[in-house]
Amino acid sequence: MQVYKSSFLALAALASLTVSGTVQRAEALELFGKCLIGTCEKDEGQTNFIDPRIYQVELEVDPSAPEAIGEAIKAASELWRGREEAVAGSAGLVARSKGDYRRILAALYNTGRYAGQISIRVNGSEAAELTAGQEMPYESKVTINVSPGQRYLFGRALVINQAPAAFNEDDRVELPEDNGFATGETARADVVRKAAALFREAWRQQGHPTARILSKTATANHPANQLNVALELDPGPKAVYGDLVVNGVQDMDPAFVAYMTGIKPGQEYDPDDLKRAHKRLDRLGVFSSRKIQEAEQVGANGMLPLTLMVQEKKQRRLGLGATLSTVDGAGLEAYWLHRNLMGKAEQLRFDAKFGGFGASVDPDQFDYSLGVTLTQPGVFSPDTDLTWNAYGKREYNETFIEKGAGASATVTHFLSDKTVLSGGVFTQFGKFQDIFGTRQFITAGLHGNVLYDGRDSKVEPTSGVYAALDVKPFYEFEVAQPAARVEAEARTYLAVDEEARTVLAGRVKVGSLVGAGISQSPPSFLFNAGGGSSVRGFEYKGIGVTNALGQESGGKSLFEASLELRQRVYGNFGVVAFADAGTVGSNSLIEFSEDVKIGVGGGIRYYTGLGPIRVDVAFPLNKTRGDSDFALYAGIGQAF
Repeated sequence: MQVYKSSFLALAALASLTVSGTVQRAEALELFGKCLIGTCEKDEGQTNFIDPRIYQVELEVDPSAPEAIGEAIKAASELWRGREEAVAGSAGLVARSKGDYRRILAALYNTGRYAGQISIRVNGSEAAELTAGQEMPYESKVTINVSPGQRYLFGRALVINQAPAAFNEDDRVELPEDNGFATGETARADVVRKAAALFREAWRQQGHPTARILSKTATANHPANQLNVALELDPGPKAVYGDLVVNGVQDMDPAFVAYMTGIKPGQEYDPDDLKRAHKRLDRLGVFSSRKIQEAEQVGANGMLPLTLMVQEKKQRRLGLGATLSTVDGAGLEAYWLHRNLMGKAEQLRFDAKFGGFGASVDPDQFDYSLGVTLTQPGVFSPDTDLTWNAYGKREYNETFIEKGAGASATVTHFLSDKTVLSGGVFTQFGKFQDIFGTRQFITAGLHGNVLYDGRDSKVEPTSGVYAALDVKPFYEFEVAQPAARVEAEARTYLAVDEEARTVLAGRVKVGSLVGAGISQSPPSFLFNAGGGSSVRGFEYKGIGVTNALGQESGGKSLFEASLELRQRVYGNFGVVAFADAGTVGSNSLIEFSEDVKIGVGGGIRYYTGLGPIRVDVAFPLNKTRGDSDFALYAGIGQAF
């Protein structure tokens, strides 16, 4: 048997081929472009190839090797990963087969195997001996045999000219020895690469932007199954920022763009500054691409020139959205956005919402609102925004009908990547119809918010914590009554398995209104529960306080809790099981002696790049008169 023997010095990168097209011959069911049952049929004309070829592949790994090595080989082998796809003619099959030698070799190096043997045979011939023009039958047989060999350990893991220990905690990087770069550890090639990157980054974090790996040597001691590695670094000179040149702007003010990066000439270089600058630019929402390029050399004056390359998005955007519930009816939303009103990324946005249609045909029971928002970024610092908002609305639910308008001014400060502080002033007028009759309220006050978002993803979180606290002290002029409203929410997510296919999600929300009675407070300041993002199975804001006459209103306290089990089942499809609970109380302190409403149910998810398409059905376990037997919800995004 002819084999391809590994050599550590022979490792090189090889770009993988991109192929498409499948050939299927079995009964099948296809939905949303995904094959759910069997192998889905595609016309040969649907492939992008004039002369497609298919193949069957067998992979044999030395049975004495750990299972993880076999999985690593499967992940690296393009022959294995693309075994259900056609290739572009005979040349495509030959190229894929030859390229797999180095792909599999790299996988062996990354598991610490440097004396492995690889054989790839196509129709009985070793792939290394095939020529590019050799013709293959329509269907070929490929056999891959891999003997990984013994595991190698680091004999010597040496670094020359290592950066000194950083005094500033923000400048510290992971220690390479904590990542496996140490004598006696498995000599994985990816560990060597990561160690080199960490040693270089340690110098950059201490103000040396041109730090580089001067030399890298690796010597395999085959009799001892050891790998000796030496890395030598050149830190280069220490630097401060020079001028920042902005290229690519069309409608934006280049001086403002430079200001929003937060990078100041003369300040000591820190790569973390560049990361923060990119995030500030992303928050502006006006650039489709942005990149800060560092000069290759530090100037004689110790200054590092920077160039910011940007590409602006289209200034205007129109958005549409829809929701559907068998209890709350259908809802439509639309917005129009101007991203850059006056050259400094000022965002002017108009929002319109219409809801309740289908739950009733009575126009008096529809909801609608219209609002306008102007956001001015960078008003006091690159991390501070000022937002002006005005709105008018009509809202109908089981406990009150509101016609009102309001305005607010809010300052938002991005304290860190995860923590946002905001606060400001507001005023609003509302005319209400509820169990106390027709009344009007005029309120004004302050509002403050603390938001912490440590989730790994805002679209589909699988780990982390989200927490928010909102405080709103206000004065009501009609009844001359000061009061305050407090609301807090926490969410947490836990992936049960390494691939995060099974996720547990939980949510708790509490609220309290102090300083005013129910009849002295605007109904919109009171608490209600129920709906697709609250207690599913009950009508939107349909859970409140019932008085002695059986009349319902909002309450002065709120408690909600939700638990979901999210499970991916096939491709982009998933299922969810959930339980929600909530209660609204007549006192400022939560009293669980109040009636706690519980809803349970399940749903399906189809995951897209914009978030999951959600369809849920919920059943109220302790419904009362007027509650539906079940509720169906559809929308985009998880419930929380």
